[in-house]
Amino acid sequence: MTDLIDATGGVALKAPTMLRKPVRAVSPYRLRRALGRIGLYLSVIFLVSPAILFFFWMFSLALKTELANTAYPPVFIPNPPSLVNFIKVFAENDFLGYTINSVIVSFSATGLALLLGVPAGYGIAKTKATQAAVLILIARVTPGLSYLIPLFLIFQWLGMLGGYAPQIITHLVLTVPIVVWVMIGTFEALPVELEEAALVDGCTIWQAFRHVAVPLAKPGVVVGMILSFIFSWNNFIFGVVLAGRTTRTLPVAVYNMLTFEQISWGPLAAAALVVTAPVLLLTLLMQKEIVAGLTAGGVKGG
Repeated sequence: MTDLIDATGGVALKAPTMLRKPVRAVSPYRLRRALGRIGLYLSVIFLVSPAILFFFWMFSLALKTELANTAYPPVFIPNPPSLVNFIKVFAENDFLGYTINSVIVSFSATGLALLLGVPAGYGIAKTKATQAAVLILIARVTPGLSYLIPLFLIFQWLGMLGGYAPQIITHLVLTVPIVVWVMIGTFEALPVELEEAALVDGCTIWQAFRHVAVPLAKPGVVVGMILSFIFSWNNFIFGVVLAGRTTRTLPVAVYNMLTFEQISWGPLAAAALVVTAPVLLLTLLMQKEIVAGLTAGGVKGG
């Protein structure tokens, strides 16, 4: 405190002096944590930015006229935006029929994959069949093109080419291993005591599976369903070989828009967005369930 002296020499008041707070040094732990976060954010931006750029560029092509799409220098922002490419896609092509075909094939393949894959994953997880799990992993990483030729010959011999059944059956090559592999990890994370208690109470193994294991493994089932649907919806090679003119799916329809005369970038980008939109919306709407199924165990807090 310092004294302020008035004109008479007396002490008028006291004023506090400015006290400086000592500056705390940043701890090495906080510095490393901050640098780690910055590095993580930069890595995410580096990995995601090309995909985002390509998507917005495709969106820009779909909203511009053909003259603006071939202009130089390129025009990124449509001025004004136009929906003529989307109208052209649905007017000149049976995209509604192709969408129905994709829905039939993808939903059927996903449903059958869950029906077969969930019990298979449960059996492998509970019996600790490591060799079977390795076979499932090999089937998952094997390119689908490896199965195409023998399956094509079988369907040709049976006279089934051109229908929905060959596409649905071949899509199971993609969807079943995904579901089984996801469900193996999910069922292995479940507490064994709950199923043992159900068996002691008189449940059969199938009743314990249906009433105990499956409800607890619901996040994993959701993840397997979403991944199966995405891989089935986006599959191209099986549809272009096995589908007929009336059973083509959306990826095949986009490919058929390419001609030898010219490439119409606007309609092509619009068609690609139509194919991508359902999968993108499904992923955005179910992202919490996907994260929960991939990271959480069967019982939290246990």
